[in-house]
Amino acid sequence: MASQSSVAVISSAAARGESFPDSKKPIGSVRFQQPLRLSFSYCKSGNMSSRICAMAKPNDAETLSSSVDMSLSPRVQSLKPSKTMVITDLAATLVQSGVPVIRLAAGEPDFDTPKVVAEAGINAIREGFTRYTLNAGITELREAICRKLKEENGLSYAPDQILVSNGAKQSLLQAVLAVCSPGDEVIIPAPYWVSYTEQARLADATPVVIPTKISNNFLLDPKDLESKLTEKSRLLILCSPSNPTGSVYPKSLLEEIARIIAKHPRLLVLSDEIYEHIIYAPATHTSFASLPDMYERTLTVNGFSKAFAMTGWRLGYLAGPKHIVAACSKLQGQVSSGASSIAQKAGVAALGLGKAGGETVAEMVKAYRERRDFLVKSLGDIKGVKISEPQGAFYLFIDFSAYYGSEAEDFGLINDSSSLALYFLDKFQVAMVPGDAFGDDSCIRISYATSLDVLQAAVEKIRKALEPLRATVSV
Repeated sequence: MASQSSVAVISSAAARGESFPDSKKPIGSVRFQQPLRLSFSYCKSGNMSSRICAMAKPNDAETLSSSVDMSLSPRVQSLKPSKTMVITDLAATLVQSGVPVIRLAAGEPDFDTPKVVAEAGINAIREGFTRYTLNAGITELREAICRKLKEENGLSYAPDQILVSNGAKQSLLQAVLAVCSPGDEVIIPAPYWVSYTEQARLADATPVVIPTKISNNFLLDPKDLESKLTEKSRLLILCSPSNPTGSVYPKSLLEEIARIIAKHPRLLVLSDEIYEHIIYAPATHTSFASLPDMYERTLTVNGFSKAFAMTGWRLGYLAGPKHIVAACSKLQGQVSSGASSIAQKAGVAALGLGKAGGETVAEMVKAYRERRDFLVKSLGDIKGVKISEPQGAFYLFIDFSAYYGSEAEDFGLINDSSSLALYFLDKFQVAMVPGDAFGDDSCIRISYATSLDVLQAAVEKIRKALEPLRATVSV
């Protein structure tokens, strides 16, 4: 059994702050006392139908002499764990334990990697292409990325302006670290992907969050942007199509934002375009670097995980001004070195599928759209639920705040996105990510990167979960 200091209990009773015997004392709702290596177990106790426990290994420092300083750095201690990973890992472990959880938390395609892409990776192994590569990535892949950017995005880059990394997340972090200094401000529209704010803090920069509205499809209002810019503003992070909202920035709005940015000499743009190919007509994608006077100011990040169903291959890339890409490459050389040689060969094959991934990706997008349409109609019919129809990606960011303040039998008060997400998981075995992880506590994120049958079952459970709550609030 883990020691008291390393046990966190996520339970409905914890959400309402009840006391427990010391052996089962909760730390809090969907949060952990220590960012240790977690293993999960499913618990039952008292009058609760379920209690979800996360038990960490004992703190190694506890087993050492008190004369040894095993403290963690303030930088690491201040870092928040990713709720998407916590919920996803918890749901996966519950399933392995025999609990029939419907998992709608992970942002991971349910499709297999396209066969021709997988075969390219297999062939790389068979042919002995298993050694270190150039830190920046194999020339063949960087040239293929340059062709892709030219043909699909209207952007001209040379291979030395491309850096291939172990996933787009690494590309993003290295870009932030390369251009931000202590005290700089990183402008982040909310809702935002969970890692943006923490990556800014890792660079000793200050995240400046600008809320958006569901009534405006969660798009950044240029007036709000202009009001937040100062001499300290260094980086604006944009994600289109968006995680977690699925919103797509129209070109006209991006042009308006670009005109504001042009007034601020220090301000750069980090454009996260990882969901570029998962987009639903009539929406279209515009690369920010393609806008007038934005090429030199923009760091474009993309990758293979989402469109090509290659999450486990860990392959992303950065395109931008040569000196910034070189700086990111220097960072990468001291952190991880080049990406997997096998994954890079698979990446070349993925880019060879045709424009926007060809028919292979088009079939995936067709399935995502069918799922989106089903959820928008089915959940939009529920009283008190607000939805902004996503134009891309595979997420719904749903406003359930009308149900805050409700009381659930054998659970307690539901007063925010974390307690509601916990209620869905604890009582109805549906795993979703609370909106406060993305900077908007009024919503919950659903990933529809799963089969239509699973989504139909999830909708029924969500309906049943909300029915008893209506009696305790005015919906």
